[in-house]
Amino acid sequence: MQKLNTTRRHFLAGIAVAGAGTVASELSLAATQEAAYAIDPPPTTSMAIVGTDERFPVRRVFCLGRNYRAHAFESGDDPDVNPPFFFIKPRDAVVDASLGHPYPQITRALRYEGEMVVALKSGGVNISESEALEHVFAYGIGLDMTREDLQEVAQELSRPWAISKSFDNSAPCGPLYTVADVGHRLNGRIWLSVNGEVRQDSDLSLMRWSIPEAINILSSHYELKAGDIIMTGTPENVDLVEKGDLINCGVEGLGEIEVLIT
Repeated sequence: MQKLNTTRRHFLAGIAVAGAGTVASELSLAATQEAAYAIDPPPTTSMAIVGTDERFPVRRVFCLGRNYRAHAFESGDDPDVNPPFFFIKPRDAVVDASLGHPYPQITRALRYEGEMVVALKSGGVNISESEALEHVFAYGIGLDMTREDLQEVAQELSRPWAISKSFDNSAPCGPLYTVADVGHRLNGRIWLSVNGEVRQDSDLSLMRWSIPEAINILSSHYELKAGDIIMTGTPENVDLVEKGDLINCGVEGLGEIEVLIT
């Protein structure tokens, strides 16, 4: 915060020199004062990091849709015609997987989607594929929980998916493993089981957009920044869960998470 305030003061000082006079002086004075909020600021959403007490602050949550060919087919899409795409969850959808997942309101069809998570330490616009991995801080495991019945209605009416994807606690995630500790996860098994029965079983190498490609394409639409995370899509065989079901999801080299539907 101090760094941001200092930068802003320098910027405002420049305006004053340019002749903005009283207005610039008033703005400069305001910039040096502590901000007063009308309500308490929301808490910072963060993720645990393996091997340290530090946590990773989450800025935005980008999600890749239909990034595995077989899942695109089972979703009624044609991967030979339509590329993957992005949608966004609110950052406070990210919760610690060990806390479980409360069965959400307004649905009778809750679907799991097991995914690998990419956490960025830096960003930019139009990041090249060759430089994309330089911006990755860590990898982890998460679930993109979906209210399937609401998604189907949205699709039928050609409406956004937000109501089916962006609800409370819809992205339970495990701790992050830093690149310094585990390297980059470009291939390896990704799997999910429900009550001990394996439901999803695939490999990261089967992503249609690789991690460098995803960062490159995403940064052509948004300015990526430190704290952004990318949920990289789910393999085929998504299905529904009920209260009391136990989901385990793993990625080779990143361990596994356990999420109880409560």
